[in-house]
Amino acid sequence: MLCRIKEQSNRKRKSASHKTCPKAKIDASSSNQLVKSLCEKIRSSNDSKVIDLICKDVILIATRCGIHEVVEEVVESFPQAIWYVDKDNYNIFGLAVIYRCENVFNLIYQMCGHKQAMMVTRDKNGNNMLHLAGRLAPFDKLNLVPGAALQMQRELQWFKEVEKFVTPRYKQLRNDDNEFPSMVFTKEHKKLVEEGEKWMKDTANSCTIAAALIATIAFAAVITVPGGTNGTNGVPVFSKANAFIVFIISDAISLFTSTVSLLMFLSILTSRYAEGDFLYVLPKRLIIGLVTLFMSITTMILAFSSTLYLVFGNNKEWTLIPVAALACLPVTSFAFLQFPLLVDLISSTYGHGIFGKKSDRLFY
Repeated sequence: MLCRIKEQSNRKRKSASHKTCPKAKIDASSSNQLVKSLCEKIRSSNDSKVIDLICKDVILIATRCGIHEVVEEVVESFPQAIWYVDKDNYNIFGLAVIYRCENVFNLIYQMCGHKQAMMVTRDKNGNNMLHLAGRLAPFDKLNLVPGAALQMQRELQWFKEVEKFVTPRYKQLRNDDNEFPSMVFTKEHKKLVEEGEKWMKDTANSCTIAAALIATIAFAAVITVPGGTNGTNGVPVFSKANAFIVFIISDAISLFTSTVSLLMFLSILTSRYAEGDFLYVLPKRLIIGLVTLFMSITTMILAFSSTLYLVFGNNKEWTLIPVAALACLPVTSFAFLQFPLLVDLISSTYGHGIFGKKSDRLFY
């Protein structure tokens, strides 16, 4: 019952996430009040067995569903509920790790004590919390992240986050299958690493061709300058024109940025593709490659536009309007196609991340 109420509240808030909706805030507040009322009603029964039975089911189901509000309300009303485990001996943080529910896992940041105690449990198969983090995420959670490489990065972030809260001894503990946590991670993510490698190489291959073409064009353009050179001293004919200065600067930037982009994509193609590379090394190279490729395309178009104005504009400023309008087409096209990927890469690699303290409310 409690979980259904909070799930309905979550759906309402998601539907209003792109706009400010006072009604959605009221619905969320109302559902929170209803959860509190139900907890008080359960507590008033004064039957410890009934309370334990109901609270155990509620808090474990809410954890699997990632509904942290219900977990907080239940623990606030019934503090002993935080120690409940399911039939496999998983507590709420173990379930949060298995089902990749970061909203519930982040409640550990709101605890003033007992953090280590919550992370030292082992299941029936001898798996500790790091073994659980080494498992592959459920497909519904994995598919929330676009691209196999970013999915692998998210899995590494989960493993590293759980590693912060376990004692160093737990990193070297074997389960009943005689496997370390790192061995479980490698075995479970073998296919995802292969898919991530293929995704990275396909992306790098496509961008390498574009970067190489731009570098070739930019190099050729600076040798054969627009209008040619003076036969007597070799100075470019349009050397004193402002548009020529724009051409030279933008062409130089295009050459240098496309070269950097080319080197970044080549480094991706020749990478060893170890598991740890997906955390920072490969995403960082891809970010630099895409940013410099975008800069090289923009400055190449700018150099070409200034050349058109120099050769065919006849110093008529109105000719800049159609040239600028047409020049925006390839730049905006590239931005629309690649910008979502770039935003995902930057936010996933350098953003605030999905982990951390989300509220000042004390949890247990």
